[in-house]
Amino acid sequence: MSEINESETNEPAAAEPASSAPPADPATEGATSIEDVIIEQLQTIYDPEIPVDIHKLGLIYGVEVTEEGDAKVTMTLTAPNCPAAQSLPEEVKQKTEAVEGVRSAEVDVVFDPPWTVEKMDDAAKLVLNIL
Repeated sequence: MSEINESETNEPAAAEPASSAPPADPATEGATSIEDVIIEQLQTIYDPEIPVDIHKLGLIYGVEVTEEGDAKVTMTLTAPNCPAAQSLPEEVKQKTEAVEGVRSAEVDVVFDPPWTVEKMDDAAKLVLNIL
């Protein structure tokens, strides 16, 4: 039995398969990764009365970052008279501004739509024995 090298055949070597991933959109690539890092940071902030982070609690309604690095976090509180009404937004601002690529941060506290337990993720509901 004779061995045939690729160089002995007239067929060109097979090209490496192209990546099936779509090309990255440069306009959103950086913003998405910064937003993800911000969300990771927000997951380190806990409501002082509830042993669940504010992201899993559903208190974070949105995170937006401009191309210039200006971040806006829209959040709510479990109740308008929440004891952490002053401290939580300030901590969100500080953690957001600490993310590399963020030039400034604004925290917008809203009460519409109002927070309900349905906004919590399943892991948070399990911790609080709601599920």
